Order: sequence, then structure tokens, then C-alpha cells
Amino acid sequence: MKLTGAPNFRDLGGYTTADGQIVKTGRVFRSDHLGHLEPADLQHIAQRVGEQVRVLDLRGVAEREYAACAIPNAIVHSLPIEPTIVQKLQDLLEAGADLTAPDVEALMHDTYRGFVRGNTPRFAQLFGHLLDAHDAPVVFHCTAGKDRTGFAAALLLHALGVSNEVIMRDYLLTNERLAGRLHPGLFPPVVGKVLWGVQEDFLHAAFEAVQEDFGNLDNYLRDGIGLRDAGRQQLHAMYLQPLAR
Repeated sequence: MKLTGAPNFRDLGGYTTADGQIVKTGRVFRSDHLGHLEPADLQHIAQRVGEQVRVLDLRGVAEREYAACAIPNAIVHSLPIEPTIVQKLQDLLEAGADLTAPDVEALMHDTYRGFVRGNTPRFAQLFGHLLDAHDAPVVFHCTAGKDRTGFAAALLLHALGVSNEVIMRDYLLTNERLAGRLHPGLFPPVVGKVLWGVQEDFLHAAFEAVQEDFGNLDNYLRDGIGLRDAGRQQLHAMYLQPLAR
């Protein structure tokens, strides 16, 4: 079911791992912002997720003020990562720049590299909350649930042992979820078409920064995120289960 007020809300459960396990359903969700949920959306969340929900909000300060979490009794943790690309694009357009799709794509690549080189402590905090021994399911999100959330989901799925192919498939699913959800008038169409979607190259830009700075994703999880062997084992225990025979 797609929520009307948060079409990119989805369970990360159901993905299989290389060692024959499966991500538990109903435990961890990724989403776009939760500020415009409709009554039917809230009913679905209560039925699917439960009455107690932990929300990890990756939005910046102004974004949070624009649309506060609408889930009743949710425990919200703010892990702010400011959306700098929006301001950069606005500044360029106001300066008279004639932006092309490759220009916007290059800025998106910079944004994703910035997740690694400027925002790793925030993603480390997210993993800290994921490892919190708490019975309540977790929903992590940003505004559109595509970039900050997409990188976080990729890190989590990799840490759980999900294949790169499946991780990319989950990442690109955003394009289906947000189809037709462009924000007309905010940016010229050539800008908006790139900005409001995701591309493989965006996530690869973050992975390339990881490769350059840490060697590989496992090193990044250990040395950047702080997910040591014991933490990774705990993560597996909390969010994985054996495949049914």
C-alpha cells in the first residue's frame, strides 16, 4: 500500500542476504517526510507499524518546522542534515546561470560525496538509534526520502548483508514511488527532473568517496560509522531472521 501523504514510505523487510537470512518485516522503514499524513495513512501505520514508533528525522531545521511529524505519540529524534543543494541551485538561478541537466547531476554528485565527507557523524547517530534495544519499530526519513534516506538505507542494507544489486534496486524504487510528484514552479523543468529523482550515479558518487577515504564500505561502517563487529552482530540479531524452509 502506498501512503497518500508519504508515497515513499516502505518497509525494508523482506530482502534476503548472502548468508541465507531475510530482513524482518515490520521493524525498520524508510520514508519521505511524515508531516502530511492523511487519516487513512495514520490508520495504515498503526496497523502495520504499531502504536509505538521511533522516528529518525534527517531533515534540516527549516524542513522540520515546515512539516512536523504527524504520527501520534511518535518518539522523534532529530539528526539534521541540511539540504544544501536546494540553496546552491537557487543561488545559481538567481545569478542568471543557465543550468543544464549535467550541471544539476554534478551538484547531486557533490551532495552525495558530502554525505560521506561532511555528515558521517549523523549517519553514525542513526545507527546508534537502530542499535538501541527498544521494541518499537523505526522509521527514518528526510523530506523526499530519496537522498539522505537513500544513502542511509543503502548503508543499513549493506551492513545486514543484502547484495549490491538489491540495494540499488531499493534505491531506484524511489523513482516509481515519487513519479508525478515533481514540484512545478519551484525550479525550471530541466532542474526539477534531476532534483526530484534518483540515479545510480548519485549513489555511486557516495560509494566512490567511501572507496577513496576508507577503502570500502565495510571499513567505512567500522571506522566512520563506528559499527564494530559486536555492533554488526547485534544489528543482525535485531533485524534479520532465518529464511523459512
